[in-house]
Amino acid sequence: MSERGKSGKQAAPSGGVFRLIAPEGVDFGGSIRCGLVRAEAGKAGLCLAIGPEHMNLYGIVHGGVLATFMDNTMGMAAMLACPGEKVVTAQLNIHYLQSASGGVLTCQAELIHRAGRTLTLEGHIYAEDGQRLAWGGASFRKVT
Repeated sequence: MSERGKSGKQAAPSGGVFRLIAPEGVDFGGSIRCGLVRAEAGKAGLCLAIGPEHMNLYGIVHGGVLATFMDNTMGMAAMLACPGEKVVTAQLNIHYLQSASGGVLTCQAELIHRAGRTLTLEGHIYAEDGQRLAWGGASFRKVT
């Protein structure tokens, strides 16, 4: 998980990753409270501790939370593949395999293709016990 400074805010990780994982409440990514697991060129991993605010009416993690979690992780991998450039989600497709009702989830994402201004990524979300909960793909576009 990410390091926290004396103020309780997330300390800036090395390698310029801070802008990708902002402190809680600073931007949308920070508001869902993901922790950094992995960050390297074209690859990223985040974790998410599930709380009551992530649940739907059935007591399982809301599909929108999983989609957001995967989008953020793939977006980070895309940004790490293009340092200094802006990339945005152009398309996101997610396949839900199993439900989750708590614990800490992990998402791993990787760049699988680059052509011009378009990047294609894949992502996988796992429960603490290693069960794959969802997988998906996304296209990201470099913007000016």
